[in-house]
Amino acid sequence: MNKEKFVGIIPARYASTRFPGKPLASIGGKLMIQRVYEQASKVLDLVYVATDDQRIYDAVVGFGGKAIMTSDKHKSGTDRICEAYEKSGCNREVVVNIQGDEPFIMPSQISTVCDLFDSPDTQIATLVKPFSANDSIADLENPNSPKVVIDGANNAVYFSRSVIPYLRGVEKSEWLKRHTFFKHIGLYAYKAEVLKQVTKMPQSTNEICESLEQLRWIDNGLKIKVGQTETQTIGIDTPEDMAKAEEFLKSIEK
Repeated sequence: MNKEKFVGIIPARYASTRFPGKPLASIGGKLMIQRVYEQASKVLDLVYVATDDQRIYDAVVGFGGKAIMTSDKHKSGTDRICEAYEKSGCNREVVVNIQGDEPFIMPSQISTVCDLFDSPDTQIATLVKPFSANDSIADLENPNSPKVVIDGANNAVYFSRSVIPYLRGVEKSEWLKRHTFFKHIGLYAYKAEVLKQVTKMPQSTNEICESLEQLRWIDNGLKIKVGQTETQTIGIDTPEDMAKAEEFLKSIEK
């Protein structure tokens, strides 16, 4: 992996609807945003936090990280990282978008996404994790855990909050035993010129229906290359998730 080809950008905003101030929440005595930054820095030699909040900016600078102030008008993290990339002036070929609420993102997962750019044809890359036969149907049907269908060339065909594909003629209790379903992991990387392109695209009908931004890219003919991981991490969506995060931290520190 040629590290000089990649820059990592972590979008982080304070005004989350479900968890205000989430990037500054403490997990095991360390800020969430610091944990994400440190995990990304184990793989990438250039990482920025892109934020619209002075408190987050000051916290990142305070632990020795790099931060870039961005507009508070952005509707998505993708728009925020595009502005940060342009302000950074780094001119690296690929921009890796690391979610600010994934404090346990693994270096191997970032490497897997970056390795997909060994092919010069890769425009956008992301990550999935197979559901296991031990997962529950409730896990599979959870609309907050988008599913992905992948073609034979490892490109994403469609993302959905519904279960896809539907197994006709099979009892739902048998679905996870009879088919491999893929859970989307919200880690992306883009060729820099493609990142600039997607931020200028209007919302598509499928994107509006599912509230999944990546459908806009597919609807506009872009290819999303998919890598797989078997590693389970925990994203933080609500304050209630913090207890699970603390338990997960204890389990990986043993």
